[in-house]
Amino acid sequence: MLLVLSALEACALDSYVAAVYEHKVVLSEDTEVPISPEEALVLMDKNMVILETAIKEAARQGANIIVTPEDGIYSWVFTRETIYPYLEDIPDPQVDWIPCAAPGRFAPSPVLERLSCLGRNNSIYVVVNMADKKPCNASDPRCPSDGHYQYNTNVVFDSEGKLVARYHKYNLFVTEKQFNYPKDPEFVTFNMSFGYFGIFTCADTLYHDPAVVLASRFQADTILFPTAWGNTLPLLSVVQFHSAWAMGMGVNLLSANTCNSTLDMPGSGIYAPDGPRAYYYNTEMENGHLLVTELSSRPRLSPDYPAAVNWKLYASSIEQLPSNDHYFTGVVYHDLFSFTELTEPEGNRAICQQDLCCHLSYKMAEKQKDDIYVLGAFDGLHVVEGEYYLKICTLLKCKTTDLNTCGQPVETAQTKFEMFSLSGTFGTNYVFPEVLYSGVQLAPGEFEVLHDGRLISRTSASKPVLSVTLFGRWYEKDRPRTQQALP
Repeated sequence: MLLVLSALEACALDSYVAAVYEHKVVLSEDTEVPISPEEALVLMDKNMVILETAIKEAARQGANIIVTPEDGIYSWVFTRETIYPYLEDIPDPQVDWIPCAAPGRFAPSPVLERLSCLGRNNSIYVVVNMADKKPCNASDPRCPSDGHYQYNTNVVFDSEGKLVARYHKYNLFVTEKQFNYPKDPEFVTFNMSFGYFGIFTCADTLYHDPAVVLASRFQADTILFPTAWGNTLPLLSVVQFHSAWAMGMGVNLLSANTCNSTLDMPGSGIYAPDGPRAYYYNTEMENGHLLVTELSSRPRLSPDYPAAVNWKLYASSIEQLPSNDHYFTGVVYHDLFSFTELTEPEGNRAICQQDLCCHLSYKMAEKQKDDIYVLGAFDGLHVVEGEYYLKICTLLKCKTTDLNTCGQPVETAQTKFEMFSLSGTFGTNYVFPEVLYSGVQLAPGEFEVLHDGRLISRTSASKPVLSVTLFGRWYEKDRPRTQQALP
């Protein structure tokens, strides 16, 4: 046993090369009209041809693993009936199966076989999102009336083409009526020579299970994250929130998004606990884009790994709030925030809502007259397109000089900040730090989080500021999960 452990340790790599591919999905002409399995396979083949090119290029650049997007081989917005021809019965990885080497061992699986061969022929781990079907019967009270479950599913193939992981998405987005969610959340992990990996999908990152469990309890080094994420500014843009989630949870996150300008779905990235390693955000181009970069295999062992944060320590020590005028309310993604305007080019501001008080010290380099900034606070249950309890402190730019536009999506700014320090009286340990610059660009290396909960600038901002945010989640105050309406 000791010899086996020593051998594993000897093979362990300190770093690895990660790749994500942002894919422009070839779409079905009409997702509400049923088609045959043969026609479905033709569409999936068109997408897999594109993914194959990306996988080969990633392997050529030395990547050990590549993540591709959610819905990446068949698109989205199906009915339960019209998605069915795209489904395959994906076995449990414990069956020890290399589909490329043993085709036909299980039910017809042309997609699994092709994906397996892409990993095997290019000596690379491949992560793909597809759809699984599982039969059930009347003895199961949850069994749908058509006699089977349909799951939004991630699969992982190793560099030999072996199926090593299968994950069924737990937190379905409101439009995913074609899928069921599993009875219980699945905590899917696997070990490789270059780290301990977990996997989940898109909206899962907004909830406790399985996302927080994989990062905190299971101590995964890297999260594999296929997604189809809309550009939800000002606080939930894909590169903005996912880079913040990686920092807040102290993990690597490989985020591969679909590319679709009509649905405003840009942005993918490779994120580390101390900031983005590579990311891509472009609303002008609608082409696939490959990101490849090196990551630490076990970031928690790094001497630079971020220290634990007491998120309310600094803000709770402030005994007297600065006297403010210009209090008003505004809506950010359907949530009613309390705002106070930053009327001076520098100063201190505070704003409270419920039990959350937010504190800001700031200095603008040169305030532009067309840029209006506010400090905002929200402490409450978000109930649109999902339910989750938020505690948020944010410095953000209003869309126009009209204060009624504060909280609306905006992508450009003109005002740079010489310094900022943002903190809040958070009653949660789960806070995700965001800094977003004009053009929806990240700010790697230009800010840090102190152990007392302050999000501070390290240097003068290199670009005009869109927002500076502490995005807190209070999972304990989420409502109990309700049962999905089954057909």
